[in-house]
Amino acid sequence: MKRIFLFFTIIVLFAACGDVETFRGTSLPSPRHSDNQMRYAQNVVVNETDSGYLVSVRNPWDTAAWLGQYMVNQPFGRVVCYSSTQWSVFDKLGEIERVKGILEGRYVNDSTMRALLDAGLVQDVGTEAQVNSERLIALQPDIILYTPYSGGGDVPWHVSTMPNTIMFPFADYLETEPLGRAEWIRVVGILCGRKEEADAWFDQIECRYLSLKTLCDSVEERPTVFSDLPFNGQWYVAGGKSYIAQLFADAGADYLWADNDKTGSVPLDFEPILAKAQHADFWRVSNSALQAMTYASLERESNLYTLFDAFNQHQMLVCDVVQTGYFERSSMEPDVLLADFIYFFHPELLKGEWEGYKPKYYHWMSQ
Repeated sequence: MKRIFLFFTIIVLFAACGDVETFRGTSLPSPRHSDNQMRYAQNVVVNETDSGYLVSVRNPWDTAAWLGQYMVNQPFGRVVCYSSTQWSVFDKLGEIERVKGILEGRYVNDSTMRALLDAGLVQDVGTEAQVNSERLIALQPDIILYTPYSGGGDVPWHVSTMPNTIMFPFADYLETEPLGRAEWIRVVGILCGRKEEADAWFDQIECRYLSLKTLCDSVEERPTVFSDLPFNGQWYVAGGKSYIAQLFADAGADYLWADNDKTGSVPLDFEPILAKAQHADFWRVSNSALQAMTYASLERESNLYTLFDAFNQHQMLVCDVVQTGYFERSSMEPDVLLADFIYFFHPELLKGEWEGYKPKYYHWMSQ
């Protein structure tokens, strides 16, 4: 692909010192929320202007500030993605050839990306903790989509060593609304010049998600559910305002920590977990190992699990994250995730076009 050189006006905000540094131009106007094209995403504002699209990424840890503002008027030619949720969208839009590098290539399950890595058409540039700087610089990307973490303002070191590369904070994972996370599809559409296709794709997801949610809005019997397993002796439960909590609610279930006001994970000891979740109807877990997670394997791990009704009644839902490509695809398929949960919580509701639906990401745990 011919390399496309772009002209952008960019502001990067550094929360650590509070300074504003301007690259290639003057300060951009404040985004007008009344003209915001995003419907669900809270961490990005998109305004159409005479010069192109002004994409403003909010600092989730300081909502009065922006991680960056970008005037996009042409597609990027060479892209490096730091998250699988990013490059999977390029693939879905038929623009995977723009992606020249990714992180964590050894964990890729997707057959298309696996083939590109094996052929050397996409380079594995390391991990977020240890980027292969020589390999990354050799790629000469036009843009790097990176994942911002707590603290908010720090831009990776590459901004100083790669002055011709745009560092774009892709904050999709911080969205708590399932449709908000998926709506970052539309941002990728702008970056690769396929906005209309991306918008149409998201519109279909939105329609499917809302139609499924409507099926559950009036259910009278809502099963109780809790989530996850302890890690290194500490149990982390999803906050009541989290992404997974919203999915449970939209699927017609009562999440046992729904009254918690946190959007992230909350550390708890075993005793309060047991006190609240011992008699829960369902228990949702994820499995990142290649071998199957079973009731027997969990009991070998800890016989404390046998104190929960959901364990003894075999009401545990498991997602095998490697085999299903959960981290690569699921955040852009909230409608599929919602259908999966409804399948278990309220199977009688899946009629008509949903008749015979088979879950994609979750299954009953095996013996």
